[in-house]
Amino acid sequence: MNPVEGHYDRNAEREWDRLERHRTEFAVTCRVLAEFLSPPPGRILDIGGGPGRYALHLTQQGYEVLLLDISRRSLDLAIEKSVAAGVYLPPPLQGDALRLPDRAAEATEDFTGVFDAVLLMGPLYHLMNFEDRLAAVVEVWRTLRPGGFIFAAFLTRFAPLRDVATHSPGWILEHPQRYRQLLATGRNPDHVGSTFPDSYFAHPDEIEPLMKAGGFSMEVLQGCEGLLAGHEEAVNSTDGELWDAWVDLNYQAGRDPTLRGASDHLLYVGRKLAPPYETEL
Repeated sequence: MNPVEGHYDRNAEREWDRLERHRTEFAVTCRVLAEFLSPPPGRILDIGGGPGRYALHLTQQGYEVLLLDISRRSLDLAIEKSVAAGVYLPPPLQGDALRLPDRAAEATEDFTGVFDAVLLMGPLYHLMNFEDRLAAVVEVWRTLRPGGFIFAAFLTRFAPLRDVATHSPGWILEHPQRYRQLLATGRNPDHVGSTFPDSYFAHPDEIEPLMKAGGFSMEVLQGCEGLLAGHEEAVNSTDGELWDAWVDLNYQAGRDPTLRGASDHLLYVGRKLAPPYETEL
């Protein structure tokens, strides 16, 4: 078992709960999905969707969502959550974002060009090599119908150091080589005691060129936390009109290019281009 698969098998419940703790990220992401998705019904492939937070949300909106993830425990938890919610989720697939299956086990239809939208909100966190990130994006391109949308999530280069500043500021003196490597390359290879193995933190400036090389035209690059990365606890305890106002504020602020590095998560929305497309790296 590779370290990423093992990590999510061990932390499936924690990953489900994560979007309770980070309500702004979930709410802003859902708002972006609603902005760009055509009204249901529509077919969506959720690659790396873990225990199915977004898959269940979109299914409840009336979409047909196929969930695929590397972690078997995460997929089992998605089924448990869907049953508890009274929602039918098609049998999810265990698989790798770099080598998507041609079809679901029970289906005869090929996956190529059949989905209206694809969520790639997780795998790019763990692909440390550019070639692998590009390969994952190209796989998405293959599965989308002409003009279909990709929603791809990135962890930003500065997110892990904000986390260190909050929880363990002495880390930069204890591990000077690792923090310099993070800043210079974004790479965090698996190591003894790793809490987020084989992870990659993208510089905001690299995202659009990567996605264009994979065959997509950018619609928007959204900072999911808006103004709140590292400062969300009080806002996340609100509800009603006040909560709605903060979601709206962070949705708007997250579009400001000057705040891209200040968000922990960036959500790229792109439309599939017809080949041949220009490759600019």
